[in-house]
Amino acid sequence: MKPAKVKGLKPDAPLADSLQRIVTTRLRELCAFMPVAEDPRRVTELHDMRIAAKRLRYILELSTEIFGPYAAEAAARAKELQTVLGEIHDCDVTLPRVTELAAEARAADVAAILARAGTAADLDPALFAATAPHASAHRGLATMAVYLQARRELLFARFLALWLELERDGFRARLAFAISERPSRPVLSHDLHVDSSASGLPSTEA
Repeated sequence: MKPAKVKGLKPDAPLADSLQRIVTTRLRELCAFMPVAEDPRRVTELHDMRIAAKRLRYILELSTEIFGPYAAEAAARAKELQTVLGEIHDCDVTLPRVTELAAEARAADVAAILARAGTAADLDPALFAATAPHASAHRGLATMAVYLQARRELLFARFLALWLELERDGFRARLAFAISERPSRPVLSHDLHVDSSASGLPSTEA
């Protein structure tokens, strides 16, 4: 997922103003995934929401000295969100691979049994147990698929509970307020160059 361009950044603007624009954009990107991501079938949106949480987390971790304690707290909450969504994504990537391996093992065993059956008019059930090369693999892969599906559902429930907790805590409003405050001594962006390109993250200038 490409990040939205941060509009209105100016090289000579106070750093706090530039960071506020970046955080506002990244926060809006994150929140825009709901309520669509409440549907566990929206795999792409859940993956993209993880990326949005990561971008918000990183810019907040660089902004704690500018925006104060709640920026650090919000960064930690964004990290929690990023982590659980990342674990869901791991399940979404691994489960299809397990299913694919099971299908490959099944096809190989069908071919092996047919080869052993030769010209028989019917297939003796005992032939399967005797000649299926991947009999144990079938059990292991089926068990792994069940585990991944169950873990995915558990993690998704955890994600929904975390998001509900963030909403109840006023995460979006509190962060918006925190980044609207200003440090006692204005910091100019020439002290810390702000890049408005892809990531929108500030980078130290030599």
